[in-house]
Formats: sequence, structure tokens, C-alpha cells
Amino acid sequence: MTTTTLAVLVPLLPFLGAAAGLLLGRTAPGFVRPIAVLPTLASLVLAVLVAVRQGGDEAVDAATELTPTGSVPIELALHIDGFAALVAVLVAFVATCVQIYSTGYLRDDPRYPSYAALVSLFTSAMLLVVYSGDLMVLLVGWEVMGICSYFLVGHYWETPEARAASLKAFLVTKLGDVPFLIGLFALATDAASFRITRVLDTVANGGLDHPTLIALLLLAGVAGKSAQFPLHTWLPDAMAGPTPVSALIHAATMVAAGVYFIARLLPVFEASQAAMVVLAVMAAVTMAGSALAALAQDDIKRVLAYSTIGQLGYMTGALAVGDRGAAVFHLLSHGAFKALLFLAAGVIIHAAGTNSLAAMSRMHGLRDRVPDAYWTMTVALLALAAIPPFSGFFSKESVLGAAEHVTTGHSEHAPAAAGWIVLVVGLLTALLTAAYSVRLWLLAFRGHGTEAPDHGRQPLTMTVVLWVLAAPSLALGGLAYQSLPGWFDGGELTPTLTTSVLGTGLALVGGIVTYAAWRHTTELAARVPLGAVAAHPEGDAAQVEAEAIASHEPVYGGVAHAPDPADPGRLLLGPLHRHAAVGFHVDAVYSALFVRPVRAGAGLVRFLDREVVDTYVRGAGALPRWLGAAVRRAQTGNVQTYVSALLAGTVVLVVAAVLVATGA
Repeated sequence: MTTTTLAVLVPLLPFLGAAAGLLLGRTAPGFVRPIAVLPTLASLVLAVLVAVRQGGDEAVDAATELTPTGSVPIELALHIDGFAALVAVLVAFVATCVQIYSTGYLRDDPRYPSYAALVSLFTSAMLLVVYSGDLMVLLVGWEVMGICSYFLVGHYWETPEARAASLKAFLVTKLGDVPFLIGLFALATDAASFRITRVLDTVANGGLDHPTLIALLLLAGVAGKSAQFPLHTWLPDAMAGPTPVSALIHAATMVAAGVYFIARLLPVFEASQAAMVVLAVMAAVTMAGSALAALAQDDIKRVLAYSTIGQLGYMTGALAVGDRGAAVFHLLSHGAFKALLFLAAGVIIHAAGTNSLAAMSRMHGLRDRVPDAYWTMTVALLALAAIPPFSGFFSKESVLGAAEHVTTGHSEHAPAAAGWIVLVVGLLTALLTAAYSVRLWLLAFRGHGTEAPDHGRQPLTMTVVLWVLAAPSLALGGLAYQSLPGWFDGGELTPTLTTSVLGTGLALVGGIVTYAAWRHTTELAARVPLGAVAAHPEGDAAQVEAEAIASHEPVYGGVAHAPDPADPGRLLLGPLHRHAAVGFHVDAVYSALFVRPVRAGAGLVRFLDREVVDTYVRGAGALPRWLGAAVRRAQTGNVQTYVSALLAGTVVLVVAAVLVATGA
């Protein structure tokens, strides 16, 4: 087979698997799991073959016109360079792990067939985005992912939290997609084509008439899809979906699409210095704000959600300083350890019977109940905190090194101001990232109190996947930073001494200070009597998670409890904690600026429709009705009455005629 044929099959196979899963889900339930796993696994094998054949060399391009449009043509095009080849491998790899993990995690879920089919469709849509060489075809995959996220986040639709989260994710991302679509049309108008290669040629020749406007419109869509400030608020709430869905969205699809899109079209953004500064500011606010919020969350999945937002901020920061190699390197590294973090969190949630870190901190021996999750999550948290030699260290240092290079003012791709913004805030975020990583580890695995409940061993499919993901989380960065530059435009990815020392030093400071705060708060908490704790009844992982989501307050053994006095986050953040815990009230601001005015306007329209418009309508109908009633009263059916009325009318007419004649 040619490379083009293999590339077409990569997104096609999961799509066919999704269609087959929906058709056979009820008629042949025994085939659902093989149909969910095998097409995605085959897609992974083909994606690896495509990457091997492409080899980081000249991009593979192929196109055929879909239909004549009369103006700008729309083409079914492939454009596979080193970035696309490696990102496709990541997407297929994580999706395969998620499908295998889900066979055990959702083994008793009656809606598993539709869930597995949607995951396959989600994977297919992301692979279409990765390989597409035409912006309109890319947009199809972009929007299909939005629909899939709506259904998957709302999988536990019985709970109001899941319903609200799915609707919020859909609406917030659509809010960004409106200007994004306008930006795509404006870009195609200037370039006279939707083909990515022709767009980039136009940019290289200075053919864009409105680069700043186009870049800012596209950034709105990227902010929504990749959960960047100010359109990031949907992602923490999306944790109401099943944990494997969270792993897929956070590691390889949906949120990765926005970062990948900017990397694909980075010259468009570099054509506007103002857009690059806006991108840097957006990345900086996202990094710092999400790290502070993560330090205050009690739900283990919300900690990881804010962590994803911050790590995406690092990627957009790398793009803001014009280094797409560093951005995609961190995208690949982050995809491995973030998928591991979420899937390990799913095992921990099942074992603990709750999402609450405060509850876990009151459990003794939880790490002994889930040794696989304990060790693999430790590896993933070290990678997240960018501790050498774990993969996150190399990829994060490539971002900081790129920012340091731009601060000298010698870069042609980004202003020095963007470099300083990304560098300073990136170093601060490194400290905060280590702090919330250590806090999560301590609260989850170093608890004191009642013995952790024993729900038995996890299915083998779940634990094997954890160890498979642990390998790249540990070794990917060290192996990749030397070999990837050839795939990424030849840019340097080797960590620089200055940022490595500063970043690692700040990370160690953040971890040590958090540990000291935890020791202090633990001593204080020892004086607080612990109530009796009931173990969660036996149940599958999905049931445990759904019940935890349904609780409006943190729970432990199904009982609401007060905030954990042993939480070091409260001590470290002080009065800032209550603001960070609710995401710095961004949702409240949106509610005041948009939700309440819209509801008030809707109420006014309803009032006018009911009290004004309906009054006129009722009045217009009442007058003929009254006249009809009067006429109906005259129709008695009595002939004598009719003759009497006729004679009376005749007399009236005669009298009127005489009066008129006399007057004349």
C-alpha cells in the first residue's frame, strides 16, 4: 500500500468501528468490545507505519476536489509532515489504551456499546484533524469532536451535574467556534484557497491583508477548544463524564486540537506581532491561574483538569515564542503522562469510593489496595512536576528554553515581550505545578485514619494499561529530545542550563514547601477526632464514580464532611484559597455578564409576548366573536319575528325617506 492509502485508513478504521458498534450494540453485544478495540488498534499500527514511512522528511501531500464550489474549492486533502505523523501516533495510542481500559472500567455499564462507538468516532475525528490538508475538512473533524464530547461528558445523564457539564462544554466551545469559522473564511478569502499548503505559501509571500484580525478570530476558537483563558471554564466541569473519557479528552483529543491547529498554521500568527503578544498573555494567565486553582481543588479529577489547562498553557506559550517544535514535543509528552494520571485516578476512585482528596487523606492503606495505580501515578506526577529524568522535564524545559531565547530580542518569529511573559510565568507555574502534584500524592496515598475499603483487585485490562503508559511517561522525553528535532523543522530541543536549573530548583522548592505544610497541617489535624467511616458497597468503577459525581458536597463513605484540616493547600494559599477553589469566580462573572442578562431578556420577551402580543391576538379574535354572538341572537328561527323585523325595517326606511324629502 502507498503511504497515502495507509493514511486514509488511519481515521477511516475507527469511524467504521463506530458505525459497526452502533449497529451491533444491541443485536450482537458479544462483538462490542472487539469492535471497540480492534479498529483503533489497527489504526495505531497504520499510524506507526505512516510515521515510519514519512520519517520526518518531505511532507506527504495528496488532494482531490470534493465538489465544484464556483469560488474557493474544498478538497479532500492530506498533508502529513513530521508533526502530523507523530501526533497521529499519540492519538491512536492513547485511544487504544482508553478503549482497552474501558472494557474493564465500564464492564457492567448498560450503555457501554454507545460509549465505545462514540470514543471511536471521537478518535476518528481527531485523526481527521491531524491528517487533513484542507481547512474545511479539518473543520468537520473539529466539530464532530464537539458533538462527541457533548454525549460522552453527559454519559451519566441521570445526574444533573453531567447534564449541565455536557451542555456547558458544548456551548462554551461553540462560543469560540463562531469567530473561528469567520476567521477561516477570512483566511481562505485572502489566500484564495482552503488548502493549508497554499495558505502558508500566501503568508510567506506577504499575501494576507488582515493578519491580526484573522489571527485573533482563530485564537477565539483555539481558546474554546483547548480550554485557554477566558474560555477554559468548561473543562473542570467536564469531569462529570467517565474517567476514561477525561483521559481521552485531556491527553490526545479535543483540547490538543487547538494547540495542534496553531502549530499547523503558526506562520499565520507570526504575521502579526500583536497576535503573538495576545497569545503569550493568554498562555500566561492560563498557566498561573490554573495552577493556583489546582492547588485548591478537593476533587482529584478537577485537580488533574486544571493541571491540563496549565500544561496546555505551556504549549500555547511555546507557540507564542514561535517554537512549534517545543509545543508539539510537550503535547506528545503530556499526552502520555496525563492519560496515565486520569486512568490511575479511575482506579483510585474505585478503591476509595469517592473523588474527594479530603476523604482519601483520612484513609489508611489506600496505596496498598492499589499498588499499580500508586506506582504508576507516582511516575506520572513526577513527569508532571518536570523532575528529571522523567519525560515532562525535557518537554517543559524545551518550552522555557525557547522563551529564554526570545528574551534576547534576536528572534524573528516573536517579540521579546512575549518571551519574557512566557518565561517568568512559566517558571512560577513550575513551582506551583510541583506544589499541587505533591499535595495530590500526599493526600491520596499518605492518609491516616480508618482502613481503606477493599473492593478487590482491578481488572487486568485496567492495570496493564497503566504500566504501558508508564513507560513513555518515564522515558519518552529523554529519548525524544535528541531524535525529534529532525521531525520538527530541525529546531533545538535540548534543555538549556539556565532554565533547567531554575525550573528544577523551583519545582523542588514547591514540592518541599508543600511537604512541610502537609506535615504541619497533619499534626494539627491529629487533634481533630475522626468519625466512623463506612466503606463503599461493592460496585463497578463506573457506578462508584457516578455516585461520587451525584454528590453536591465532598463525601467519604457516602457522608458529607467538613473541609480537611490536613490540606496543605489551605495553608499555602491562605485567604486566596476560597477564591482559587471556585476558579477565581470566572463562572460568576460570566453569569453576571451573560447568563443573567440573557435570562432577563428572555423573561422580558416572554412578558411582552404573553401580555402585549397575545392581548392583541385575543382582542382580534374577540371582536368577530362578539359580533357573531349578536348576529346569532337575531337568528331565532321564528318566521313571525322575521316578518315583524322586516316590517319594522320598512317603516324605518319610509320614515327616513320622508324626513329626507321634507328636509330637501
